[in-house]
Parts: sequence; structure tokens; C-alpha cells
Amino acid sequence: MNNLTPAEMVLMRKAGQITRDALNYCETLVKPGISTKELDNLAKKFIIESGAIPSFLGYEGYPASICTSVNDMVVHGIPSEDVILKEGDIISIDLGVIYKGYNGDAARTFPVGKISAEKQRLIDVTKQCFFEGIKNLKVGHRLGEMSHAIQVYAESNGYSVVRELVGHGIGKKMHEPPEVPNYGKVTDGPLVTENACLAIEPMINMGRKEIWLLEDGWGVITRDGKPSAHYENTVHVTKDGIEILTL
Repeated sequence: MNNLTPAEMVLMRKAGQITRDALNYCETLVKPGISTKELDNLAKKFIIESGAIPSFLGYEGYPASICTSVNDMVVHGIPSEDVILKEGDIISIDLGVIYKGYNGDAARTFPVGKISAEKQRLIDVTKQCFFEGIKNLKVGHRLGEMSHAIQVYAESNGYSVVRELVGHGIGKKMHEPPEVPNYGKVTDGPLVTENACLAIEPMINMGRKEIWLLEDGWGVITRDGKPSAHYENTVHVTKDGIEILTL
């Protein structure tokens, strides 16, 4: 588990702020009639003008600056001119930035216009899964205490937790050890260390937990076609508690 220095944390905080601001900007753009490709173009411009680099662009061949996952797409939806948002959709936007060699990573699920109460509840519970999780993220404790708390909260609300996709350590690289699952036993995982930075990202399905990988090699959808939501922040673990860098 990484342990960043105070000087490194200055850059991590700035990367987190740009990530947060880019997501907030994306939220203002989400409305019926906009294409996911236009969202990508505008987000890329915003990140670059903020003095950062879109970390997703070209990552392992990924062709865009953000991920745009609509309705039953869990994560990694590739922006397209052919995907036009419509009233009642939900869209998960995941994005990352590199600022002077350090990474920020976060995701939100946004409503498109007026959505059903069922979809709104899914968004709300997914967000709360994150906050229930970090209550249990403490120096010297097992990472599994947090993972377990996320799973318990999601399942107690009638939802399921995606197993194949997890959070991760973050710092000089977007993906660093350890893996950060959203499920498991309290005794699982490594001990949490002071000054570690982690990307914690509940991915919660309205229906069953099973997923499919699309033929494009990126997009992941629910097998039952029911909606999925995603909520992610980059956090800094301190002896006094959790600092959320992207909120």
C-alpha cells in the first residue's frame, strides 16, 4: 500500500480538485439530446485547460478521455456520437487526470432530466455505499472492513455488488496495489497504512450481480439488463480519518 509524502500530497490534492471540477462541469452538461461523444470532447478540453492531462485517453488503448456508461452499462462505456442521452436515462461518468505526475480518479452517476424513483434510489444508495465504506477505513485495520461495509449496505437495500471490477491504490500511477473490492469479509485484504491513497468505487446493480463484457473489449453491462450505478472518489488515509480528495 502506497504511503505518500506531504510534498506528494500537495500534488495529489490538486489532481483531485481538477478531477472533482471536471465531474461537476460534466454534470452541468448532462441533459437530453447531448451525445456521449460531445461530453467527452468538452471534458477533455476542460481537463487540459485546467493544466492537467486526461489519464484515460490512450490508457491500455482506451480511445477517449472519459467513460460514459448509460443505464445498464456498469462501467467503461466508450463515448459515441451515436449514443444520445434521453429523458429518464442515467449516466455514469468516470474520469481521471494527471497533474504533474500524480493522479486523480472519480466517478458519479447523474440523472438525465426527470428519472424514475427507482433509478434515483439506486444512485442514492450507491453513493451512500461509499460513505458507509469509508467509516470503516482506518489505519491498522483490514481493508476488508470497508469492503464488507459496502457490500452489507448495498445488499440490505436489495441491490447487488459487481465482483469482477474493484477499486485500487492510486498515486504516481492511476492503478496501484492494492485491489479494493466492494465486497468480502472483514478479515480480508491488507492492513491499511497511514498516508495511503485509494480510489474507492462502489459499482452497484439494481438487479443481479452478473455482468457481460462487450465486444469492444471495454464496455461492461449487466446480464439482466437492469440499471447500474457507480460512485468513486480518491481518498487519503490519515491517522485522524479520511480526506476525500475529489469531493
